[in-house]
Amino acid sequence: MQLSDFIPELEDLIERSLDEDLSGSDITSDALIPAHVKGTASFTIKAPGILAGMEVARLVFDIIDPFIKLSSLMADGNRVKPGDIVAIVEGDVTGILRGERTALNFLQHLSGIATQTSLYVDAVRGLPVKILDTRKTLPGLRLLEKYAVSVGGGANHRMNLGDMVLIKDNHIAVLRRRGLSIAEIVRQARNKTPHNIRIEIETTNPEEAAEAADAEADIVMLDNMSLDQMRQAVSLVGHKAIVEASGGVSLDNVRLIAETGVDWISVGSLTHSARALDISMKLTS
Repeated sequence: MQLSDFIPELEDLIERSLDEDLSGSDITSDALIPAHVKGTASFTIKAPGILAGMEVARLVFDIIDPFIKLSSLMADGNRVKPGDIVAIVEGDVTGILRGERTALNFLQHLSGIATQTSLYVDAVRGLPVKILDTRKTLPGLRLLEKYAVSVGGGANHRMNLGDMVLIKDNHIAVLRRRGLSIAEIVRQARNKTPHNIRIEIETTNPEEAAEAADAEADIVMLDNMSLDQMRQAVSLVGHKAIVEASGGVSLDNVRLIAETGVDWISVGSLTHSARALDISMKLTS
């Protein structure tokens, strides 16, 4: 995913974020700092992690004042450590202070997601499996959060409900009451969906996984199965479908899950529980 493909959406998000924070003005800076005072500030890393969101931070200052210049010293995806200076901002001091918190909020949050993702990717290194995100994102921030996942080495699952058919437990519960089997549910989705849209279905045991694969589901999700059940499901599905593990995934068990032979592991905590990376901005002149 490239943020350059979504600049209008990003600018709209940043403008709304600045409006939320400024509420018309920064009365503290306006009261204390003379107009047109120039200065320089640095963004400094306070904890180890993976950097993400430099372009977003640059856009924050560009929207506030196009004469403020943010110079990136490190790029998204770089591993950073305490003391690293990742960017220098130069320009009108009041403009820099107006953008400080919004820029840091984006940079810290996205770097935290990239860092969290990299831990999972590192944990399964050497195994033929992908770490995927989910739709468990903050409203309005999905584009950026999924971008941060990709920066951390993960892959993106569907961006929205229109990207693919994903038949989950609530869909299945409704259709089971109408007497449909797993295979019949998959076939109904196939018959009513454009041929270029992939179909995934959530399953709760190896037998359901095999039934879904035989019905030509493109992706079979193993929902909260035990390791033994996952291994059995992978064996039954074979190469008929992509096999995705989901539910109860943590850094403690992700490699064990990967070793069952699944193709994908989706992890909601990449976005919904990532801890912000500690980054500060200080005026240096």
